[in-house]
Amino acid sequence: MLTHTEAPVFERIRRAILEGAWAPGQRLAPGALSERFDTSTTVVREALTRLVGENLVAARTNRGFFIPELDLREFRDLTELRCVTEALALRLSIERGDLQWETTLIAAHHRLTKTPRRTGADHTQINEEWSMAHRAFHQALLAACACEPMIRLANSLALSTDLYRRWAAPAVAAVRRDVEQEHRDILEAALSRDAARASGLLREHYEETARVVLSSGLAG
Repeated sequence: MLTHTEAPVFERIRRAILEGAWAPGQRLAPGALSERFDTSTTVVREALTRLVGENLVAARTNRGFFIPELDLREFRDLTELRCVTEALALRLSIERGDLQWETTLIAAHHRLTKTPRRTGADHTQINEEWSMAHRAFHQALLAACACEPMIRLANSLALSTDLYRRWAAPAVAAVRRDVEQEHRDILEAALSRDAARASGLLREHYEETARVVLSSGLAG
């Protein structure tokens, strides 16, 4: 667990990465980061190690830490794996979920709808509070599946694709997309216990994200 001293640095580096402070493949030098964030290289290294676990930083043996490389083929593969994994998890969640699951899911969606998706200062960036609420909603959808390995895999895949979504956030297609309606449709299908429709909508939701990323110009 991060100490009181480390936590602010970890969060500041994490936010800077998600806001695109460094380009894909760029090296993250602990010395330079310690000066930028006014802390020790030890704290920076520990924060970067934690970020490796979130797939926001890549560690290369004897070379140091880097922003992950842009790999659109890998992104397509991760998206497909996420669709398959979460479709099954959602089906099980709908089958096994009780009233408490429904209540938690509704509450997570309510919080998501009340949190602005874009920041007031810069509409090209995703609001970090919205991102947290978004992740919580998707986690709530799968929570009742009662299969911890599947939930861990789903969370790992979500982290693996998060940076791509953040890089594509300024794209016109991302700004115009009606994500809120997509979430409402998924919620309604889940509460109606329509597993086939809910899992289909979830796949469409992730595939639309993939289309936005792939059409955003990142490949250039």
